[in-house]
Amino acid sequence: MLYARLTNEWYAAQTSKKIRAVWAMKASKGKRISSAVPYGYVKDPDDHEKWHIDEPAAQVVRKIYALCLAGRGPMQIANQLGDEHIMCPTAYRLNAGRPGSHLPPADPYIWEPNTVSRILANRQYTGCTVNFKSTSVSYKVHKAVYKPEDEWQIIPNTQEPIIDENTWLRVQELRNNKRRNTATGRTSLFSGLVYCYDCGAKLHFCAAKSLRRDQEHFRCSNYKSGRGKCSVHFIRDVVLEKIVYEAVSGLADFVRCYESDFLIMQEQKETVMRKKELQAAKKQLEQARRRVTEIDLIISRIYEDNISGKISDERFSKMSATYEAEQKELEKSIAACEERLREADKAAIDLRMLLNGLREFSMVRELTPTIVNTLIQRIEIHNNDKSSGHCYVKVDIYFTAVGMIDIPTKQELERLRADYLKRMQSA
Repeated sequence: MLYARLTNEWYAAQTSKKIRAVWAMKASKGKRISSAVPYGYVKDPDDHEKWHIDEPAAQVVRKIYALCLAGRGPMQIANQLGDEHIMCPTAYRLNAGRPGSHLPPADPYIWEPNTVSRILANRQYTGCTVNFKSTSVSYKVHKAVYKPEDEWQIIPNTQEPIIDENTWLRVQELRNNKRRNTATGRTSLFSGLVYCYDCGAKLHFCAAKSLRRDQEHFRCSNYKSGRGKCSVHFIRDVVLEKIVYEAVSGLADFVRCYESDFLIMQEQKETVMRKKELQAAKKQLEQARRRVTEIDLIISRIYEDNISGKISDERFSKMSATYEAEQKELEKSIAACEERLREADKAAIDLRMLLNGLREFSMVRELTPTIVNTLIQRIEIHNNDKSSGHCYVKVDIYFTAVGMIDIPTKQELERLRADYLKRMQSA
């Protein structure tokens, strides 16, 4: 009886390993391993591996991302969707005749903030497939355990995108910088983007019924009326808006007139060594992926040999443990290479996003929440300087993709072009 129980458990464990190996093999061929379809997509009736855009739902997804870029949080977005009588995902699927595992909601127009948050975090809207986001504790305990992002497998271009990569990445940055609500409900264009230069903490936006619009201000969250560990780092919102407007306007005018020179400036930041590192990372990634696929096939073969009696149980256990250990090391290497390549791709995407945002600003010549959230990555406020007899506050503005930037003079532009021509001639 005990022997039969141990044999059953061993068989279940080996079956679980084999299923995981099949998943890994399927994922290595660029296929998704989950059957769940996110809101906004629908399966092809003739090929369930393919997803097509469900346009009515996709319009809602795009609206959610646009509202986030405009400075709205998940609760505010959920309330607006409900006010506009837009069906929540569960009600929409049931109404479209696509039953799911969830019961019909009592009110089809009530959106949960968590639903909005999941939509904003779902990378598959950019047209990729994300595998291995979660796993189970073991073949005995089926509770889902979510993996860290660096262990996910991201396969690009598996379906048509609903949201472009630029927008998705910028939304993730904004979601990481949560905004603090004021008692009056009034917010600033720059809420969540302003930081203290000295301690690195956020600056809180202060608004009250007793304060006029020109009195609303930011101050360091670590100041705490003089009892904290940092000084006040005070700046009025209207003053900051004027400073940011002038900085954005100056950069937009420069890019409009000298876009090619601007791109040359950014290219100079990418050194030859950096390019060689990325090429080496790509080569290492390809080799590691091939070896992982080979190991999956080897494990499947020795499992079949063990079942047929060609390999003893003891020998099979030793061989499978060796290959699995090698596979884990390869997966760590793959994750590290993918992260380096993602950072490089993100820099190029952010630059395109910056250029698009500057062109949009050039047309409207007005700071809007969407433009600010697209163009500005971070604003740092220095402490007040009264050494000259006047109160002076230095502001560092970090633009998306390029960080802090000084507009070059005419002489600097000429030197930049001359250096670029020399590099091209010697290349």
